[in-house]
Amino acid sequence: MNTLIIGGAGFIGSHTADALLARGHHVRVLDSLEQPVHTGDWPDYLDRRIDLRRASIADRAELILALDGIDVVFNFAAYQDYLTDFSRFFTTNAAGTALIYEIIVNERFPIRKIVVASSQAVFGEGLYRCARHGKQQPGPRPRAQLERGAWDVICPVCSGPMDVLPIKETYTNPQTCYGLSKHAQEEIALTLGRQYGIPSVALRYSIVQGPRQSLRNAYSGALRSFTMRALCGEAPVLFEDGGQLRDYVSVHDVVRANLLALEDDRACFQAYNVGGDRRVSVLQLAEMVIGAANAPVAPEVPGIFRVGDSRHIVSDVSKLQALGWQPLVSQQDIVNEYVEWAASQHELRDAFADARRRMTAAGVLQPSQVHSKEAA
Repeated sequence: MNTLIIGGAGFIGSHTADALLARGHHVRVLDSLEQPVHTGDWPDYLDRRIDLRRASIADRAELILALDGIDVVFNFAAYQDYLTDFSRFFTTNAAGTALIYEIIVNERFPIRKIVVASSQAVFGEGLYRCARHGKQQPGPRPRAQLERGAWDVICPVCSGPMDVLPIKETYTNPQTCYGLSKHAQEEIALTLGRQYGIPSVALRYSIVQGPRQSLRNAYSGALRSFTMRALCGEAPVLFEDGGQLRDYVSVHDVVRANLLALEDDRACFQAYNVGGDRRVSVLQLAEMVIGAANAPVAPEVPGIFRVGDSRHIVSDVSKLQALGWQPLVSQQDIVNEYVEWAASQHELRDAFADARRRMTAAGVLQPSQVHSKEAA
């Protein structure tokens, strides 16, 4: 088949391109190569057999040319950041997806399937259970609570403690512009797909980790940040108290999910969680990285918090498991592979201080009373 990967020069897209080539498919990539994810040049890891097209997903003329003759589309183009340029999230993630369907319908392109990369961010804070009041879907934690250094989510009815529950696809509660834009992207793809007979699948990735994850992009996440710090002999810096529970998944498991979505028609017009099926605290991740890097440091927990962060979020992947998929790569293996890859990169440097200044200036990073006491 002829496949188009929009955003195919990036982390998940390039690994998916390799897998498609290995299956004998022709691969075309459309990518804008924007900073900070890219340097403006095509990455060396891209296979030379790929038909490379440099353009934005918002460029109608180039997108028409890229879609011509294509059977299957993977849309991995996304804007991700912690900053306050709110409209750009929707321009790229939602409007860009709508433009794909608009062109396909108006140009009558016979696309056989579209797979869009959604996100765990559509869940917002997550799902909890109070012993007295049952399941709860809390909103964001109040700023005043975070400023006190009171990190855990409490029951909105009785203010008591709650247990974290894995989240199924039927639940959405986005609370950031990124999450809102990804939820809109899903609705656009699945709704227009049904209306116009274009088989479509939305994959809600948990926090994806692995080689080729940009070393320049602050949104690449904790594994990147912790690894860069540890390899440079500096302590990984944890937000809040490091007790946040996360659901990390290997890019290799994500690629297998992408191929399943392509090849299994039972997935059509559905959203699926793609996660690691485990709970890992941010502190545990930092300790794994320090061990893998053999760094003589300990995690630093200064009591700062990032505005809009979820406390705990873990995906239920049973729906995708019912189609025969399983996450196979352990968390320790994910960390080991990434640390080894990062150590081999000539551009490795500790960029945390710059990112911290940038987010602090934008009001995204805030101190708590815990931070104030330690600083005093």
